[in-house]
Amino acid sequence: MSPADAITRRALLTMMAAAAAGGGAGAAPAPLARAIPAGGETIPAVGLGTWQTFDVAEAGARGPLRDVLRRFVELGGRVVDSSPMYGAAEAAVGDLAAELGVRDTLFVATKVWTTGRAAGIAQMERSLQRLRGTRLDLMQVHNLVDCATHLRTLREWKQAGRVRFAGVTHYTAGGYDELERVMRAEPLDFVQLNYSLAEREAERRLLPLARDRKIAVLVNRPFAEGALFSRVRGRSVPGWAAEIDCDSWAQYFLKWILAHPAVTCVIPATSRLPHLEDNMKAARGRLPDAAMRERMAAALDAR
Repeated sequence: MSPADAITRRALLTMMAAAAAGGGAGAAPAPLARAIPAGGETIPAVGLGTWQTFDVAEAGARGPLRDVLRRFVELGGRVVDSSPMYGAAEAAVGDLAAELGVRDTLFVATKVWTTGRAAGIAQMERSLQRLRGTRLDLMQVHNLVDCATHLRTLREWKQAGRVRFAGVTHYTAGGYDELERVMRAEPLDFVQLNYSLAEREAERRLLPLARDRKIAVLVNRPFAEGALFSRVRGRSVPGWAAEIDCDSWAQYFLKWILAHPAVTCVIPATSRLPHLEDNMKAARGRLPDAAMRERMAAALDAR
């Protein structure tokens, strides 16, 4: 099967799953999608993180997560990001995706988070088993731990067809100097980093660098671990936010991120169905232009 055929098959599986889950004609329209620079394949621009939210080991306690993952796919979602650092999250994603029959629809990303070549390979093998796959869409070096070692392994795994894309991650501006060095030195497909209205450091050098180097960008911490919601507690979304089809603070924060041209996908984590549905609305309707983004930032700081 050629790469083009594989992409076509994945797109067909996605459409079939959405139609089956959403009742065919009643399925939600396709959300905003962005191209992965390495190859041009598109992925939906709002994904699903699993940090803390999917760390549920008991199968009988995963009902809410099953509902979230089912609805995520119904609404056109595909990108699910996890890590062995997240407790039982990988196993929860793999088990639920298999149970729902959507494993081949998802674009599954996880991470390697250990030191040493042998330990890294063993950990990635466990992730494959837990995520119910023969290969993974994206494997990332978590927080740059033993980065050079694992990137060498990932180049081998890509060549062997065990992973499709390779990348690196960090979650704090304290790691940006090293992240920038790796982005300049290594042939990366993806970088994952923190970016939000509360944490804008990435836009100064890393987001422009990602565009220049043709590296896809996954955004973590889009709500700054909830700090943004604390800043707007008791305040209504500005009426002018309707100009970008926005009626909640979650959409406000996510649309601001998605409007940056370097951002490929944002991955808010949740285990609550109403929050999932709210987040997914950010991938529909209009996005702010540069002037509107600055207005949004200024309104957030106003008291």
